Amino acid sequence: MVERRGGDSGEPQRDGRQTPRSNRREGPSPRAGSTGKRASRATGGGRRSGGGEGERRATQGSGAGPRGDRTRGGKDGPASELVVDDDITGDELDPDVAAELGSLSRGAARAVAKHLVMAGRLLDDDPDLAYQHSMEARRRAARIGVVREAAGVAAYMAGRYAEALADLRAAKRITGSAEYLPMMADCERGLGRPRRALDLASDPASTGLPLESRIELLIVAAGARRDLGDIEAAVVSLQVPELRSKAKAQWVARLRYAYADLLEAAGRREESRRWFVRALDADGAEETDAAERVAQLDDRLV
Repeated sequence: MVERRGGDSGEPQRDGRQTPRSNRREGPSPRAGSTGKRASRATGGGRRSGGGEGERRATQGSGAGPRGDRTRGGKDGPASELVVDDDITGDELDPDVAAELGSLSRGAARAVAKHLVMAGRLLDDDPDLAYQHSMEARRRAARIGVVREAAGVAAYMAGRYAEALADLRAAKRITGSAEYLPMMADCERGLGRPRRALDLASDPASTGLPLESRIELLIVAAGARRDLGDIEAAVVSLQVPELRSKAKAQWVARLRYAYADLLEAAGRREESRRWFVRALDADGAEETDAAERVAQLDDRLV
C-alpha cells in the first residue's frame, strides 16, 4: 500500500498516502486512517493522526523493532505460528484499549495485546502479515469491539475490502461508534459499489463525526461520484468553506488536493494548478505529491 505520496487519488489511502492497487479506481478517497485515533490505538499505535487518509497517530508500539522471520512453519507452506517480536510485551497498548480486553483471562488478554501491537508495527511495511496478526487477535477475542476494529483496519490496509467492511461493521455494531464510516465507505468503493459508498456518506450519524473525519467522508463521497462518471457533481461536492481554511492541517491539504485532482479530471487545468499549490501550502508533513502535480501541470500548460 511502490508508494506514491498522495498521487492519483484513485485508491484508498493510508496516512495521507495513496498506494497503487490492482483494482485501481479514479477519484479521491480517504486514507486508511480516516477512522479516527482509536483505530491506531487498537493496533498499538502505528499511524494516523486525524487527517483523512493521512492520519494515524504514532503511539507506543509502533516502532520498528527487530525484523527477521516473523512466522514459523514450513518454508514453502503456510506458517504454523505467527511470531511476535521479542521486545513486545503487550503493555504498549493504549490504556483504554487494554481496558477493553479486561473481559478476557489474563493470559488471553496478554496474547491478544501482543498480536494487536505486532499488527500496528507491521501495518505500513507488511500489511498482509499485520492482517494475519489481527486475525489471530480476532480469533481469540471476536466479541470485543476494539479487536474487530483492528482487524478491519488491517484488512483495509491489506486491500481486503470485503473482510474490512465486515469487521468494521461489527465494530460499529459493538461500539455504537460512527467513526468507521469513512473507511467503510471507501471499502464499498474498493468493491466497486460507489452508490453504497454514497449511502454510507449520507448516514445521519456522520454529522457527529469530528471535522477531520467529516472531510474524509466528503472526499470519499466525491470519489464515488467520480466512479459513477459525474465529475462535475464531484467537483461541486468539494466546494465547501473548509477549502479556504487557514489551518495548516493535513485534512486541509487532503481536501485541497482532492479538489485539485477533480478539477484536472474535469479539464480545468489552470484552476487545478492553483489548488495543488494551495494543497502544497497546507501540506506541512509533505504527505501528498502536490509539488509533483504542479510540475506536471506546468509542463502541460506551457
